[in-house]
Order: sequence, then structure tokens, then C-alpha cells
Amino acid sequence: MRRANVRVVLMTVGFNPGLSNAEIARISGLAPQTVSAILSEIEAAGLIRRGDVLRGRRGQPATPIYLRAEGAYAIGVEIGWRHVDVLLLDLNAQIQGRRRWHHDFPEPHKVLPEIARMTAELIESLPESGQARLFEMGIAMPSAMAIDHTAQKHGRASTRPWSDIDVATDLQQRTGLEVSVFNDGNAACWAELLAFDAPRPASFIYFIISRFVGAGIVGEGTLWEGPTGNSANLGGMLIEAPIGSLLPVHDIASIDALTLRLAESGHCLNGDVPEDWAWEQFGEVLEEWLADSAKALAKAVFNTTTVIETGLVVIDGVMPKPITRRLVEQVKVELALLPNPPFALPQILHGHVGALAPATGAAALTLYRRFLSRDLIDIVS
Repeated sequence: MRRANVRVVLMTVGFNPGLSNAEIARISGLAPQTVSAILSEIEAAGLIRRGDVLRGRRGQPATPIYLRAEGAYAIGVEIGWRHVDVLLLDLNAQIQGRRRWHHDFPEPHKVLPEIARMTAELIESLPESGQARLFEMGIAMPSAMAIDHTAQKHGRASTRPWSDIDVATDLQQRTGLEVSVFNDGNAACWAELLAFDAPRPASFIYFIISRFVGAGIVGEGTLWEGPTGNSANLGGMLIEAPIGSLLPVHDIASIDALTLRLAESGHCLNGDVPEDWAWEQFGEVLEEWLADSAKALAKAVFNTTTVIETGLVVIDGVMPKPITRRLVEQVKVELALLPNPPFALPQILHGHVGALAPATGAAALTLYRRFLSRDLIDIVS
């Protein structure tokens, strides 16, 4: 019961920064005396801080309560098809350090040692007090990375496929941290949830346009991961393609699909970071990709919304923000052109986080589950 109450208080503070003791009691349903005792304990543990007293209100002066950024840290990693991002996150889910490494294809015997090396650099950037509060690492990676046909599609086959490797155990041995592995779309979706201002949406559907199309679903405040962590594989949804055949959304609306179109048109890409590409030079190829992607995503949104009742869809991407916004606007148009559904069309917004969403979400999920979720450990003795 005590641990559950600590979790409730930390969650209330984390998702509603700046509340007073009385407001935390009202929202959490706990007695003011209980909240006061818990706040004293977790303040002593270094997890919260008190702001300046707010005067001029009715009743007693109120003191706002916040999570203490230096109270805990986590490492977030995205293992992508062409890159690895490693981030250092604080308890407020703010990035305090970043390392990035590029590769032609994600081969485990090369990628995992690089993650350990970059992690060590980020840990060393913290003072000793901060290093003592760095508990975990979250890994975001595509589920398809372990499937042989995906490697064959990219023209490469690893000497030891990802399906043969326990990534969590391997990196735990290399770094000494507790390691959790998440689907990259789910991790990115969690980062998007945290990026909203309070009050955050209780439910939404999320897409991130990357090498493939990642996705996630938040339903009634819960990230829908499913028994294998891959319950929101909306990029794998089959839709009718422009040529009339059925294709997964991945094959139309992804950066991988755009890259193939650009290569066929003779365009040269300057590096592996889509944000750095000369998008203004892509001309008609970009326009056609945006049009086809918008149609594909509109169908995926329509079909998903017939199953999941939500009034919000968020679309993000690793492209420059102006390109993402253009795509979102075209999806709105295409969605309105589909047959009238038996429900109100959802609001469609562009995302907040962009390319760093998977790594950010992976680290944030580990912090959430350690301190705020039902799996909270006994952090105060």
C-alpha cells in the first residue's frame, strides 16, 4: 500500500508539475497528511524539489512541487537501419547528452560494442552523484530487424542475425545497467505523449515516418504494447496501392520508399540523415511521394479508427518539420475524401519530437516504470 501511494504521488507530480500538497492530495485521492509524509520522504531521496512559495492566493501560501531533474537518469538507444542514437535523459525526460553512429547495415557484432562505448562516454559526462542515479537503459529497435527477409530486402545478411541475440542481456553485461527492449514505434509514441502539455490526451494513434513506418497507440492513458510489444504495427497494414495491388503502408509512406524513388530518378542523397537532405531539389519525386503517402496514411488512419475509438491522430517523421507538416495537411485532405465513416473524423496533428522520439521514449519508459508505474521499486527505506 505504501509503495502504491508513493507511485501515485510521483505520477501526479510527474504528469502535473507545479501542484501544491493540497492539489496533489485532491487529484490523487490520498489524505493530505499521507501526501505530506510521502513528499518529505521522496524529497529526502532526491526525487522532487519544492519551488518558491506562491503567495497572494486564498488560504495558506502554496508551495509548488516538481520532479527533480537530477533525481535519476537513464540511457535511451535507438538501433535503426542506418544509425544508432544514444541519449542521456534526466528525470524530467530532458536530453542531457547525445551520441550518434552511422552504419551501412545494423550488424550486431558492430552495433552492440558501439552502444556500450557511447554509453560509457555519456555516463562519464555526469558527476559522480549523477552516475550513482543512472539506473537503466532502454533500447528502441524495429521488430522486423530479427526477420531474415528484411535483411535480404536490404541486400545484406548479418553473420549472426539479431534473432539469435538477447540484446538486453548482451548490453547489460557490457554496461552494467538494467536493460529493457521496446518496439521503436511504441517508444516513439511514449515520447510523443510526454511532449504534450498537460492535460495530455488520454488516447491517440501515432505514426512516425522513418526508414519504415513506426506506430503506437495510447488508449485511456495506457501504451498498448501487447504480449510481444508489437501490438500497433500499423505500418504493416495492407492497403490498395496506386498501381492497384495490396501493399503494406511501409512500402509507400516510408523514407525507404522515398529513397528508392529518388534513386530511380537519379537523385544523390547527401548522407544518411534525412533532415540534412536537399529536399528542395527533389521536385516532382517528392510531390508524388507525399501524395501517395498521404493516401496510404489516410486509409491506415480510417481503418484503425474504425477499431479504436479516439479523436486524435499524431503523425511525426524524421524529415524536416516543414515536410512533415505538408504530409499532415495532405493526410487531412485525403481522409476527408474517403467514404463517410460512422464516426467523427479524428483531429490530425504533426508530432513534437521528430527523429529522436524512439531513443527518447525508450529512456523515458524505463524511468516511468521504475518510479511512476505499478512496477515501482521501494525507492525510500
